[in-house]
Amino acid sequence: MHRLLAGILLTLGCSAAWAGYGYALWGELKYPADFPSFGYVNPDAPKGGEIRLVGNSRASTFDKYNPFTIRGNAPTYLSALMFDSLLAAPLDEEGAAYGLLAQDVQVAPDGLSATFRLRPEARFHNGDPVLAQDVKYTFDTLTGPYVSPGFSTLLTDVAGADVVDDHTVRFRFKRFDRQLPLTVGALPIFSHKWGAGKRFDEVVTDIPIGSGPYTIGPVNFGKDITYVRDPNYWARDLNVKRGSDNFDRIEVKIYRDNTARLEALKAGEFDLMVFYSAGDWARRVNGRKFDRGELVKGEFTSKLPTGFQSFVLNTRRPFLRDRRVREALDLAIDFQWMNRQLFYGAYRRVHGIFGNTPCAASGAPDAAQLALMAPWRASIPAAAFGPVVEPPRTDQPKDPDVGGLRENLRRAQALLREAGWHVRDGVLKNAAGDPFVLTYLDSSEGGARVIASWVRNLAKLGIRLNYRSVDYALYQERLQKFDFDITTIAYQGSYNPGQEYADLFGGAAADTPDSGNLAGVKSQAVDALIARMVGAETHASYLAACRALDRVITDGYYLLPQWYSPVVRMAYNAWHLRRPEVVPPYFQGELWAVETWWAKARAAPATKWRSDSRGWAPVAGGATSAGAEPRLPADAPSGS
Repeated sequence: MHRLLAGILLTLGCSAAWAGYGYALWGELKYPADFPSFGYVNPDAPKGGEIRLVGNSRASTFDKYNPFTIRGNAPTYLSALMFDSLLAAPLDEEGAAYGLLAQDVQVAPDGLSATFRLRPEARFHNGDPVLAQDVKYTFDTLTGPYVSPGFSTLLTDVAGADVVDDHTVRFRFKRFDRQLPLTVGALPIFSHKWGAGKRFDEVVTDIPIGSGPYTIGPVNFGKDITYVRDPNYWARDLNVKRGSDNFDRIEVKIYRDNTARLEALKAGEFDLMVFYSAGDWARRVNGRKFDRGELVKGEFTSKLPTGFQSFVLNTRRPFLRDRRVREALDLAIDFQWMNRQLFYGAYRRVHGIFGNTPCAASGAPDAAQLALMAPWRASIPAAAFGPVVEPPRTDQPKDPDVGGLRENLRRAQALLREAGWHVRDGVLKNAAGDPFVLTYLDSSEGGARVIASWVRNLAKLGIRLNYRSVDYALYQERLQKFDFDITTIAYQGSYNPGQEYADLFGGAAADTPDSGNLAGVKSQAVDALIARMVGAETHASYLAACRALDRVITDGYYLLPQWYSPVVRMAYNAWHLRRPEVVPPYFQGELWAVETWWAKARAAPATKWRSDSRGWAPVAGGATSAGAEPRLPADAPSGS
């Protein structure tokens, strides 16, 4: 959803308001009003066939169909496949989006409201038209008490949604923010009939009533789910959807661990998998199907932000409140050794929270950044006012006789002493005699091996770092309650950071259970910089604010930077799948394949259909050859 958070409206020459078919944050849109399709799709891609995927979440099961509530886990891809939004973001343009449910949008001259006019042909899966009251219901629900608090933070500056008429809805904003029109434009819209009047947190296994290209088909509840393409999908001929949503069926299987997933791929149980393990990619992605070209390994370069995968330090814990202690922990990380010995040289070190975007800080802060940080000089680390601090290295020692790691550990010892920690009998203790003991919380395989060198280096400082692996349900619960010392989070990053960063680093979010502020950041400087970033009226002031924020967060050592891959590693079945010639620069893993690839034509039996309380769906095992439009039985209800 966050890639849809973009923003400023393209003018069509109306003096009363900005108006247009799309929205570009700081400049003009790439595509003209009459564009036939996005440039990275095959507009003539055949419909039909299937793609078989593996669930890409850590959850080893699902227990609900509602992806918006706090408790439980919804199936992978459900939100992306079943819910349309007012605007759709392309994969080859950042900070821009085009009308999907909305045929046009107007922004008031003062920027304090945005009005969306809905397409009269837009339909939910039950055949009902998508109306302004449904958009308002969605907004009111997502800002209510029964959903994840991240939505409330994201929409905190949206005062409300008003129904102007059946096909027109107006959002009112509390203050000017260029991103707000497309923040609301990115919301997944659902029918007010979903749940039939239940309290929203009681809407658990009720089938979602969305307007997206797919509905729920055969389900082995908690294990596997198949999404079925709606042959009556209302937007199938729109320019923003032409060449997309080509598979009749998207089957998603869940496996308990990475080993099971890899072996299932080799056995041909599914067609595509993105790899996040450099070890698996280098040593274990092989076998007979790869040798004969059925399965293919592909490395795809994108222009997406590097993200900021990090060791997250929970500063709510007394031992982690001192910045000097957190910096000392960072100095004990030997990334160069890990990359060489564990990762086959496949990774690069994360730098800041806005890597590979214009928002990334570099060099010394300019006058605009210094002016933003100056009021908070007393609470901002002094290092933030100088050149960007690079993550510590161990392969470029100042004294070759000592070595890079020993140099770093000596600096760490000095910082710990400054913070009141001293080694006694080989154990680091504070003035009260408490030993320095931390626990690393994890839910993934291989975590102990990854942090083993860090554990050894910390032991040289007298710090004991324990490793605890728990199942994903308990892991998720403990993160929601901030009940951890250290964990790893892979933050995606953004080209256009906005209000969502108040959920990640804002002071109010630090005290809100299940918020994104896992590190517990509470800083008036951070809050002020996020506010300046969100409210920036010019691109220059926007960049100054986000670069200043990058410096303050980075030099606060709330997050210890890990690593990222410069390529997306993906293995796929070349005998079953075809992809467009153009690789879009901002694609996101499996969703690129789900949205724009298609099935290779192959013989298959005719589709068999069944009807139950949820509507019409193919019988498990039925199939349609690629290029053939599935046909519903004559007595199937319209819109099913």
